[in-house]
Amino acid sequence: MTKDQKVVAIQEIKDLLQDAKVVYVADLEGLNAGKASDFRRQAFKQNIKVKVVKNTLLQKAMEQIEGVDYSEMFQTFKGNSALMIAETANAPAKLIKDFRKKEEKPALKSAFVQETFYVGDNNLDALVSIKSREEMIGEIIGLLQSPIQRVISALQNQSETAEATTEEVAAPAVEETPATETPEAAAEGEAPAAE
Repeated sequence: MTKDQKVVAIQEIKDLLQDAKVVYVADLEGLNAGKASDFRRQAFKQNIKVKVVKNTLLQKAMEQIEGVDYSEMFQTFKGNSALMIAETANAPAKLIKDFRKKEEKPALKSAFVQETFYVGDNNLDALVSIKSREEMIGEIIGLLQSPIQRVISALQNQSETAEATTEEVAAPAVEETPATETPEAAAEGEAPAAE
């Protein structure tokens, strides 16, 4: 690779990393062309960018990114490396885990997710369990809706109870009315009307 080609390759990697919040580096070594292609296809369907990179070029590109110190990941840059960029924090981890149900690889080398570094394949389960932004928003909305739904339900039950109570009170009141009025009651009833 010529110096110009290296400069272009580093720039391509920097462009991928520039605003990335979710960065994984995986080991695809050992996957044949068909399986590697299948992995890329599945990644594409899940909106995950996958780029096989040279370790030295990846490190140089990461060193040039401002605002994030990726140096914790550098120790894992050995052998074959694939850079994975995603919007959803746990999407690459889920893809790796699902793919490994049939295959031995890919293996997680390291990851940068939600401003935290994860080094080593033993962190894969922790990364899978990270909630995505959409999942967290959904849970928050659910938590906010829960008290509102209880209030609405209570108000509906209260109005139904009030209607039932009104019907129960109205029915006995009709039954308690005497069939005939006594002359004193009639006289009392007429006096306020005359005033």
